[in-house]
Amino acid sequence: MNNLAVTLVQYSMVWEKPRENLRKVYSLIKQNIKKTDIIILPEMFSTGFTLNVKNNFGSMRSPVIKWMKEISAEFKCAVCGSLTVKEKKKYYNRLIWAEHNKDLKYYDKRHLFSFVNEDMNFTPGNSKVIIDYKGWKILPLICYDLRFPVWSRYNNDYDMIIYVANWPERRSYAWKSLLIARAIENQSFVIGVNRTGTDNDGIYHSGDSSVIAPDGKILFTASDNEIVFTIVLKHTNVKLFRRKFPFLKDRDKFKIN
Repeated sequence: MNNLAVTLVQYSMVWEKPRENLRKVYSLIKQNIKKTDIIILPEMFSTGFTLNVKNNFGSMRSPVIKWMKEISAEFKCAVCGSLTVKEKKKYYNRLIWAEHNKDLKYYDKRHLFSFVNEDMNFTPGNSKVIIDYKGWKILPLICYDLRFPVWSRYNNDYDMIIYVANWPERRSYAWKSLLIARAIENQSFVIGVNRTGTDNDGIYHSGDSSVIAPDGKILFTASDNEIVFTIVLKHTNVKLFRRKFPFLKDRDKFKIN
């Protein structure tokens, strides 16, 4: 009951070329897709992680979001991934959750990567978002958010965390370790979807997209190849594990300003 088929799409992006990236993603999905409930794309899936916001933004009615709705309709599933969105003269690294014939849902990246001045180009989000989908409660987060456990802390509110990312190979140990840590401390499924290949700044990305069980076991991890991988997760596994090991009742409470 309430099993969820989740598809991870990991690929090398064409720098600041949305049409080429959308064609590539569609081809990968079309050739490799199985029946699924969610297609998960990486951070800034249509452009690569660019800070050239003025030339690479869209609105909530952009062709890229329209494409997401079309993919949702064709494959009868939800589609999520982040892109640059401009709203009221501000730019956001925004994760879009698209379902055919339903209102869009979105989450704005809270933790902006100041190491490369993301915070100088984007406005941070100020609220967590929980998405109710097919009996599951899902917490969507973006890349650098992974380093900040208080922001993702379980508060009787979700079953799964999804991280979409452009995480470089040079810090892949942190990526893999923190995905496991977030799963263990929250007794939650954790899914991380990253890109592969070298970006316009010469930074290599090794992929390492992963699915982690609530006990921290790795159910799937990718290498640096382009892949479309579908896994079926059981909702009962979360409930039973939390019931068997009720560690979360002893957790500290945090107040985020």
